[in-house]
Amino acid sequence: MTNNEDLELLDLVAPDFIKTLEKRFKILQSISLMEPVGRRVLADDLKITERGLRTETDLLKKQGLLVSSKSGMSLTRTGSDAVDRLTDVLADYQGTALLEKQLSKKLGISRCIILPGNADKQYRVIDSFGRRLNQLLGSILPSGQSMISVTGGSTLAQVARNLSPDLSKNRQLVFVPARGGVGESVTIQANSVCAEMALKTQGQYRAMYLPEDISEKSFESLQKETSIKSVLELIYRSSVVIHSIGTASIMADRRNLSEQEQNVVDSGKAVSEAFGDFFDQSGKLVYKVPRIGLHVRDLDKIEHVIAIAGGQSKAKAIQSYMKNAPHHTVLITDEGASKLILRDNPLK
Repeated sequence: MTNNEDLELLDLVAPDFIKTLEKRFKILQSISLMEPVGRRVLADDLKITERGLRTETDLLKKQGLLVSSKSGMSLTRTGSDAVDRLTDVLADYQGTALLEKQLSKKLGISRCIILPGNADKQYRVIDSFGRRLNQLLGSILPSGQSMISVTGGSTLAQVARNLSPDLSKNRQLVFVPARGGVGESVTIQANSVCAEMALKTQGQYRAMYLPEDISEKSFESLQKETSIKSVLELIYRSSVVIHSIGTASIMADRRNLSEQEQNVVDSGKAVSEAFGDFFDQSGKLVYKVPRIGLHVRDLDKIEHVIAIAGGQSKAKAIQSYMKNAPHHTVLITDEGASKLILRDNPLK
C-alpha cells in the first residue's frame, strides 16, 4: 500500500486517530513557522481555545517534540524531524498534491511545490522554502560540477541560510550571480546571496562587481575585463537558475528608477518584476531595465529553472510573471499565494 492508502484505511477503521494526528501535526507545523510563539498567539492562529491547546501542547512536550521558555514554545530537533516527515506522509491525504497539480495547470508550468502557511504573516515560511529547495536541488543535481545562477532579494537571502552541506556530497557546486547589483542593500544583492549559498553548502562562488544598469557603451568595454568576462561565461553555462518574483511597485523603488522610468511602470500598470523586466497583469512587458546578466528569454536554454515566491501579497505578481516563464519552471510557494490564485482564477 502507498502512504495515502494506509491513511485511508486507518481513517476507515479509526477516524478519530487520523483527526488527532492532523490536529497535532497542525500544532507542530504552526509552531515551526512561528517559533518561539506564546500559547495565546498560537491559539488565535489555529482558531482554537487556549485550554484546548494547552492539553495538546502538554502532551507533545511530554513526547519530547517541543519545549517552552519565557519567549514561547519551540520545536526540539525530534519535533522538527517529525514535521518534515509528516508533511510528506499527509500531503496526498490532505489534498496538497492535488492543489499543486491544479496550480501548475493554472500557471502553465511543469511543477508547483506548495508549503504550509502564508509568508506575509509567518516569517519562518521562507525558511521552509529554503529547506524544500535543498531537497529539490539534491534530487536534480548530478554528480560532479554544477553551475547555479542566483538572483538577489530578501526572499532568496533568507532561503540561502537554509541550505546544507549535504548538497556538496559528490558534487562541486559553483554559485554565480544571475545579474549585477540593483542598488539595494548589500546583504540581499545577488553576490551576497551566492556567497551565503556557497558557505552553507560548502561550495564555491564567483562574484560580479558590476552595476546592473550601466550603459551599453560602458558594458562593451567592461565585458573585455577578464574577471567580468569569466563570470558572464559561467552564468551562461549554468544548469540551474534560482530566482524570486518581485512586486512591481516595491522593485521599482529598490531599483532606484528615475521619475520618467517610474511613470512608465505606473502608467503601464506593472504588477510583477523578474530579471529587470516589469510585466502587467496580462503578462505584457511594460518596462525593461537595462542590465547585465540573464534575461527572461535566456531561461528557455537553462535545464532547471526554479522560481521562489510566497505570501498572499505575491499572488498577482506570480500570475503575471508566469505568463512569460518557460514551461519547465518549478515554483516553490505557499498556501497563502496558491489558494488566492486558485480562488480568484478557478479552473474551468
